[in-house]
Amino acid sequence: MDAAPVNQTNSSTSCTVESSVETHMYPAVYSLFFIVGLPANCLSLYVSWMLMRNGNNMAVYLFNLSISDLLYTISLPVWIELALQRPLGGLCSLVAVIMYNSFYVGSGLLCCISVDRYLAVVYPLHFHWVREVQTAAIVSIALWTLEITIHIILLDHTGALQAFSSRNLCDERIPMTQEDGNLALTRVTLGFLVPIFIMTFCFQQIMQSLKKNTSILTVERRKVGLLLFYLLLTYIVAFMPYQIVMLLRAILEPGTCSWATRLRDPYLVTVATTTINSTLDPIIYCLFSESAQRELRKAVEKCWGVFLRKKWSESSNQIQSVS
Repeated sequence: MDAAPVNQTNSSTSCTVESSVETHMYPAVYSLFFIVGLPANCLSLYVSWMLMRNGNNMAVYLFNLSISDLLYTISLPVWIELALQRPLGGLCSLVAVIMYNSFYVGSGLLCCISVDRYLAVVYPLHFHWVREVQTAAIVSIALWTLEITIHIILLDHTGALQAFSSRNLCDERIPMTQEDGNLALTRVTLGFLVPIFIMTFCFQQIMQSLKKNTSILTVERRKVGLLLFYLLLTYIVAFMPYQIVMLLRAILEPGTCSWATRLRDPYLVTVATTTINSTLDPIIYCLFSESAQRELRKAVEKCWGVFLRKKWSESSNQIQSVS
């Protein structure tokens, strides 16, 4: 996923692709997502941290998801600069790696959240050790380690790691080589189709269990279902268009300039839509999680109390000075 320059040439096949999508769309869209996503993810990071300290195991995954989404969000200004065709040197390569890792770590963490809720609702009397904070922390660390390791291996396989400092990872080869196409197919399968299957299965099983379980209050059932539904829906809306375009590119584009030209604009547009996920995830969590709402209220009350005490102190000092 990258905001590559509009004119690019592959050493094996001459192919120049011109597009105005980046310069016209990216600055406005990415600026909006940055303005909304940065405070939303910072707030989600604080809330999940407080819940994690209180022993909430799902908050561990949400805390890591907030870190992943935050890394994704703070990379957006770099893509804006690139869209405006301002040189950034090696910084682009670093940000490209951060964005790719955040992209797939986020998918893995959403799977963890779905599985966690699946075990909690469908098998409430079993698998207690899986739903402990320590277990969630170990799983999260393992997920980050696995994703970073896989990404390093892929960079090494494509030769990008050896030329990391000199080669701009944002300068995508157009048209795709067959090797790039195979890599894209692997990413579509493991990075999207597998997580979608896991999340859909967990959601379907959870909803069946909730309908049968009359001991859970209707409001609670509705909130659990809505939280998982909107997380899944947001993931699909944000990533499916991009993954479909990548699938088409992997099949049709290798070595073919005509398909590279046709698919360039859809590719660039769908790259931008993936940002929806990192922006909406924290908002959805805070809207549909009662524990998150309680922590938000505590934070607001605490900040408001500090503000009032400060104003009261200032007023008292002013009265004393006049006296």
